[in-house]
Amino acid sequence: MSNVKRPTALVTGGSRGIGEAVAKRLAADGFAVIVTYRPHGQGHAPAVVADIEAAGGHCRALPLDVADRPGVTAFFKEHIEGQVDLEVLVNNAGITKDGLLIRMKDEEWDQVLNVNLAGAFTCLREAARAMIKRRSGRIVNITSIAGQMGNAGQANYSASKAGLIGLTKTAAMELASRGITVNAVAPGFIETDMTAQLPEAVKSMLMENIPLKRAGTVEDVASAVAFLVSKDAAYITGQVLAVNGGLYR
Repeated sequence: MSNVKRPTALVTGGSRGIGEAVAKRLAADGFAVIVTYRPHGQGHAPAVVADIEAAGGHCRALPLDVADRPGVTAFFKEHIEGQVDLEVLVNNAGITKDGLLIRMKDEEWDQVLNVNLAGAFTCLREAARAMIKRRSGRIVNITSIAGQMGNAGQANYSASKAGLIGLTKTAAMELASRGITVNAVAPGFIETDMTAQLPEAVKSMLMENIPLKRAGTVEDVASAVAFLVSKDAAYITGQVLAVNGGLYR
């Protein structure tokens, strides 16, 4: 894993769900992968590493609180700069603190924005510094359909994901001259542990509005990310690739 010559992909929040699927796909595509997890516990991270290495890939799992800006800077200095050839950053780490906006507490707003948007910004900034030195790189931000069309009860989450789209477009403009592309993937209704907890009535309502009449899988999202970091997407930057079965058109 310490082989600097092997292109490396950093996937924040890569220990489960979409992040796990992205990490496994990029490892299968030949990247050495670093997945991050919340510092309070490894959770499923060791299993992700084991699965990737059992399949012949290279992976490390490291703790990182993306909302801790000094911590993010220290993480890049310790684990990235001069340690690996960082070719890909996937900003996937995110949280929800749902509630109607008139009842939403300030801390619930701040926590979601600090992780989903400010955290992505800090990771993007630090990754860009490393990629500028190599004059190439791929950055993919995982936004959401909620950031494109809003979602009742998710004012904080929707705002953070909409902000991530604006960040994507601006970063793409600023980094293009250095050979770095910046794009976003906007998943719709995806089968994850989180969506599995939704009431059946809510799931049925969602299905009725999805033209493809099925929920997406984490592998669907991982495939979109894999395309955007590939050579086939070399002339694509500043774009939002929706993976939603036609739900938002």
